[in-house]
Amino acid sequence: GLFLDYSKNLITTETRDLLVSLAGEVGLKDAIKAQYDGELVNSSEGRPALHTALRRPVGDKLKVNGVDVMPDVHRVLNQMTELVGRIHDGLWRGYTEKPITDVVNIGIGGSFLGPELVSEALVAYAHKGVRCHYLANIDGSEFHELSMKIRAETTLFIVSSKS
Repeated sequence: GLFLDYSKNLITTETRDLLVSLAGEVGLKDAIKAQYDGELVNSSEGRPALHTALRRPVGDKLKVNGVDVMPDVHRVLNQMTELVGRIHDGLWRGYTEKPITDVVNIGIGGSFLGPELVSEALVAYAHKGVRCHYLANIDGSEFHELSMKIRAETTLFIVSSKS
């Protein structure tokens, strides 16, 4: 189940009931199901939003346009796990053969938000030898400030985009 702590909010039982009623009126349950089922929910880009597939277990099927996307999803997740392991073990090296000490995620259009949120939430479990940095855009001043804290020869840059 899901536990919600409203103790620090001005949400009364009546407010909660009204929100639940509103969710029913707008078809929230069906919209959530459509997203999890891989249906077209991103109308601006004309495609499904498949980030929910990242949390599905091996063996689950998710067909999009008649094709099961889950084998590709798990193949990429495995590649990511291998990459992170190589960075943590000092095996992924920069151009001078020194181990990576910094990872910069350049997330255009808000694509940095998810990774930044996760790394902040899990900071207690972070690998101590690698620092993560986030750039919200290609703004020169933001990059300049960060470049004073990192060394190019030991930095891995990742450009992420939702599209």
